[in-house]
Amino acid sequence: MYPTEAVLLGKQKLSSLPVCDHYAGVEKFMPQSLLLPQELGPVFDSTFVCEDGASEGNEVAHAQLVTSIIAGSKNRFDRIGARVHDTDSSFFEQDIQIICQGAVSRLAYLILPKIQSLDEVRSALDLINHHAVQAGQQALPIHVLIETHGALADVFGIAALPQVHSLSLGIMDFVSDHYGAIFSDAMCSPGQFHHSLLMRVKLKVAADCHAYGKVLSHNVTTDIKDMAIVAADAQQARIKFGYTRMWSIHPQQIRVIVQAFTPSPSEVTEAEQILHTAQHAS
Repeated sequence: MYPTEAVLLGKQKLSSLPVCDHYAGVEKFMPQSLLLPQELGPVFDSTFVCEDGASEGNEVAHAQLVTSIIAGSKNRFDRIGARVHDTDSSFFEQDIQIICQGAVSRLAYLILPKIQSLDEVRSALDLINHHAVQAGQQALPIHVLIETHGALADVFGIAALPQVHSLSLGIMDFVSDHYGAIFSDAMCSPGQFHHSLLMRVKLKVAADCHAYGKVLSHNVTTDIKDMAIVAADAQQARIKFGYTRMWSIHPQQIRVIVQAFTPSPSEVTEAEQILHTAQHAS
């Protein structure tokens, strides 16, 4: 039980997802991401990336590969999602059509990147639902990547959409869109947690996401060698900024993130006490 559950007192239905989202875009890394669940169980999700994973001219084949793995026997727990091309791409609908036709019943979610507005999300949902229904699936869970000024301005409305189960924060595009006003070292720690503009972004997304009980996923730690940095980033994201999930970009990061986002016995006790107090006060 988390404090958020205590405050809401059952009035808001909360989304629930594993605390780690492992990104795999390159072909050779996608099968590898299926090995750890055999050992650890469904404690993390894997996201296969069409947007950055496909080389130019190989977009169809890559989407078909993603689909075949999701639909395959090694997807033991049905906890694989897919990140499609952005809505302006000519490959956006193609990705959705291929994945829905071949694996919609095994697909955990779709991630929409580079969103610019609430209206853009609504239009994307219409298109996704059209292909999902044709493939025999209703209300496919959607995750939205918040990484632009437009998405940040509309994040409250995006979080309110029932079909949106999770918002993910990506700060690299935010940093780039400030055209040098935010230095590149703010893309990693400690700058990402100290720069005032990025703190504003993290807090804005967190507040709006929690208002609708949605899962909130923090951006990656780019360091894939020092797991102490990964652990520190995960702890700051969870404890100081209220994030409930975090991306991984290397298999070694998964265990560290899962451990960092698992509440200690004392935190569980405190949450139960808050719930008890709130229930008796209502």
